[in-house]
Amino acid sequence: MNGPRWGRKSQPHPRSPHLRDADYTPMLSTLMKANAQKGGPFTIYLAGPDVFVPDAAEIGKRKKELCREFGFEGLFPADNEADAKDAASIFKANCALMSRADAGFFNLTPFRGPSADPGTVFELGYMFAGGKPLFGYSGVAPAYRPRVESDFGPMSESGGRPLDRYGLAVENFGLADNLMIARSIEESGGAFVSVEEAGGSNAETLVAIKAFRACLHSLKQRWVEKR
Repeated sequence: MNGPRWGRKSQPHPRSPHLRDADYTPMLSTLMKANAQKGGPFTIYLAGPDVFVPDAAEIGKRKKELCREFGFEGLFPADNEADAKDAASIFKANCALMSRADAGFFNLTPFRGPSADPGTVFELGYMFAGGKPLFGYSGVAPAYRPRVESDFGPMSESGGRPLDRYGLAVENFGLADNLMIARSIEESGGAFVSVEEAGGSNAETLVAIKAFRACLHSLKQRWVEKR
């Protein structure tokens, strides 16, 4: 059966031209209803390369404060590092946070290349497999293909498919990143937000505060509508 599963067509958020909403799914609605019954804040795992910036603790604090402003609780992975020093303990602590969270926010701003941080992408897949709604955001506007062309051009074409300078095919679906990243967000009932941090430093672009706030706004709108 074709068409939206909730009997409504998704519409861009009227206050954010950068926002691309997915159709609501039972996954998101069920979690919201369960949270309303149990009480307490709706918790969000805050994934992304933010942990690598020099002031990671301050960035985490700022994003958690923004979550509180919208009525949510943010869970920042770097908060675990005081008790988790080695790779194995950090991995287990982050998995525990993801399992605890009601939803995931993923900073998909390109990191050391044209695509998102690989650790963040793993966490996105982990939470998708756990049945959690996913929201992605980025501090850069261009779609995936032009970013690949910038890093690995000039591009050529063969059989209608774009190729990078090494002759390797490049996805050309007009998505913000690899289709498995973009579609997992859509299928989970979440949304992807891209707001360019014009004139900012590399670190400001990477942490993508404007897009993060727009993502919170999207979740808040859904929360209000479904309660």
